[in-house]
Amino acid sequence: MIEVLFYHLTESKLDEALPALIEKSLERKWRVAVEFTDPDLRDELDIHLWTYRDDAFLPHGTDDGEEPERQPVLLTVLKENINKANIRFFVNGATPGSLEGYDRGILMFDGYNPEEVEAARGEWKRLKAEGHALTYWQQTPERRWVKKA
Repeated sequence: MIEVLFYHLTESKLDEALPALIEKSLERKWRVAVEFTDPDLRDELDIHLWTYRDDAFLPHGTDDGEEPERQPVLLTVLKENINKANIRFFVNGATPGSLEGYDRGILMFDGYNPEEVEAARGEWKRLKAEGHALTYWQQTPERRWVKKA
């Protein structure tokens, strides 16, 4: 079964926390997919990743751009693993379908959005019943991640 990590955003927003996690994934030589439910949010993050830090560069593209299958980081609203990613992030309320073919799944949810919190609880129960290895991470006030379960 696939390892699935739940990241509970309590101190920062997605656009602040996600780039560092993508960077860590690329350091491991993993290809990355980030799944959204909203194409407008996908496009906002696409723009943000070009400018989020002066001293960083995250090579990426979107599923509606050129050659999405060649992107090391693909921002997508589609369920398919277009870029043959090793790790898939589920954000903006996206939930895992099949995790077959991935090394890891990451479900990130906004702790101040009751719908996302409830959906994450439901996904925890479903994925645990399927036999996946689950861990739960929550932010500290210093915006560090601490393993809670």
